[in-house]
Amino acid sequence: MDITQVEERFWRTVVDDPTGEAPGTLVVDTPAKYLYFTMPDGSAVRYGIGVGREGFAWSGRAEVQYKRQWPRWTPPDEMVARQPELEPYSIANGGMDPGLQNPLGARALYIFQDGQDTLYRLHGTPEAWSIGRAVSSGCIRLLNQDVIDLYERVPDGTPIRVSQDTSV
Repeated sequence: MDITQVEERFWRTVVDDPTGEAPGTLVVDTPAKYLYFTMPDGSAVRYGIGVGREGFAWSGRAEVQYKRQWPRWTPPDEMVARQPELEPYSIANGGMDPGLQNPLGARALYIFQDGQDTLYRLHGTPEAWSIGRAVSSGCIRLLNQDVIDLYERVPDGTPIRVSQDTSV
């Protein structure tokens, strides 16, 4: 994916871990539009992300229950109600096939809280321009190459903290 559409500050890089979380934790800094994966040496991989637009953001602690390569996309019924043009991809119609135009991109990590699906995902995107912006329906978007990198690092059960304030 062409990253020239993305500000350089949102390119994947390794930084000193600013989160205070245990190694192997995912931390979403929603206001800064960064996702951190904490590592044992005190560093973190920082990814630029796209986040939920006003009124659609989620926060809290949860875990990555499972992951999928080239996932099928099925918008929740609430999304279809807001955007009727998505009806062909509804749960009732079987969703959208995997592929480069699928909104979930190359990989998806499914976020559960207390054993329940939050319906929020960490996923790739075919829309590089959305990285660094608040435009999604609540999910956390990464460049496809970044979500592939993250997918390889993160096992099922990985803890995640999503913060809406500026204190990572």
